[in-house]
Amino acid sequence: MNGKTLVISGGTRGIGRAIVDQFAENGVNIAFTYNSNEEESKKICAEIEAKYRVKIKAYKLDILEPESYKAVYEEIDKDFDRVDFFISNAIISGRSVVGGFAPFMRLKPKGLNNIYTATVLAFVVGAQEAAKRMEKVGGGSIVALSSTGNLVHTDNYSGHGSSKASLETMVRYAATELAPKNIRVNALSGGPIETDALRAFPNFEELKAEVIKRTPLGRMGQAEDMAPIALFLCKKDSYWINGQTIIADGGSSFT
Repeated sequence: MNGKTLVISGGTRGIGRAIVDQFAENGVNIAFTYNSNEEESKKICAEIEAKYRVKIKAYKLDILEPESYKAVYEEIDKDFDRVDFFISNAIISGRSVVGGFAPFMRLKPKGLNNIYTATVLAFVVGAQEAAKRMEKVGGGSIVALSSTGNLVHTDNYSGHGSSKASLETMVRYAATELAPKNIRVNALSGGPIETDALRAFPNFEELKAEVIKRTPLGRMGQAEDMAPIALFLCKKDSYWINGQTIIADGGSSFT
């Protein structure tokens, strides 16, 4: 892993931030995107460089404008000589999901379209651009962050859950078509993970209590639980895993 390069969307907090640390600890250079918090991005870069002595750069990206990925990758090309891994992690929240984060009878096309754009279309463009660069270095690994919300009912989550189901289908198609280029594509699906995005749910405390109750391992998932699995899916050790959705939820999707 030493000296290779990861491109990850949404690297400033939550699962994305944990993945940045995990890969940097293993000697991987990092190109991560952020939405609006430039100061936090600069702080993260300084911390990672000082702690792990790897190269790290931050790039502004609006995942509701997937085509803007192309310009981001052009900037990455100026700063890094290779791309080996791409992790599609960034999500949207707040006003952008109004009409998408709601009970079924209150869903609106605009909110649903925004969620689909940020979840599926952003993955497609980001992965396409990454694959072009991976092919030049002999292959690579692509990971899309998914959610068990497309398997287990979660209040107000139908917009996200349906988009995550579409994402997992897209992953299987990408995996099949990119395999001849030695590029593997998988999805990593977490049960409810205690992140800032989840804490923004209006019923977070109720949701957390219910998740803990139904999880055999007896707690809620943390961002740090997901990062090592993302790393594994990019290592040669996982070479025979392709086109799969790896569920990491403490067993909660079965109970």
